[in-house]
Amino acid sequence: MEKIQKVHKASRYLYGSPRITAELHKTGDLVSRSYVARLMNRYGIRSKVKKKYKITTDSSHNYRIAENLLQRDFSADSLSRKWVGDITYIHTDKGWLYLTTVIDLEDRKVIGWSLSTNMTAGNTTVAAIKMAVGNRAVKNGLIYHSDRGVQYACDEFKAILSQNNIIQSMSRKANCWDNAVAESFFKSLKTEMVYHRRFMDQQSAKLEVFGYIEGFYNTKRTHSALGYKTPKQMEEMLLGKERLAA
Repeated sequence: MEKIQKVHKASRYLYGSPRITAELHKTGDLVSRSYVARLMNRYGIRSKVKKKYKITTDSSHNYRIAENLLQRDFSADSLSRKWVGDITYIHTDKGWLYLTTVIDLEDRKVIGWSLSTNMTAGNTTVAAIKMAVGNRAVKNGLIYHSDRGVQYACDEFKAILSQNNIIQSMSRKANCWDNAVAESFFKSLKTEMVYHRRFMDQQSAKLEVFGYIEGFYNTKRTHSALGYKTPKQMEEMLLGKERLAA
């Protein structure tokens, strides 16, 4: 129980029995998930309560819509083959804060993001993709997938993709499952942090979001899709393989 409590606390009280079991296995405690779950239930240890996530996308525009090239295939054979992006809203007492992210599907790392108090493309999608390109080299054939929102369909955003030889892909209308990984990140952000805070203003929200992305999600939060590795661990492993193959 002491070990379970230690892992649970280190995860900011977010991990359930599957992730806690995986962490215990890493330190040599080969217990079953069902046993961990029984102990957690007996002592009242559980992941934070989750709330529903509402998606809002403005697709009422006359810009050209890109073909859905991703087709819900969220696998990739190396870094910078498939990136996904999305925008979400965070409420504060002084107004809305908008978070835009870019995630590499191979290591699930948030490689680009922006925080803004308005929904202009320059402060949302353009700012986030510029950060992503600065943080990770673009490879030939890289696909960037998003919804049909005006911030992704506008000429300003498309120009950045064209300048970097990135191929655009878009979800079908009103189909959140076509961009499930991006949606999943926002669900994690909301249920693990946002819904448990009251933000007095946008600046306080910005600090918390920064801490969640860079101080926890990218570096410490394990992912079942990554074999219970963190994005940072997966990135280092993949980059090491690329260096050996070069």
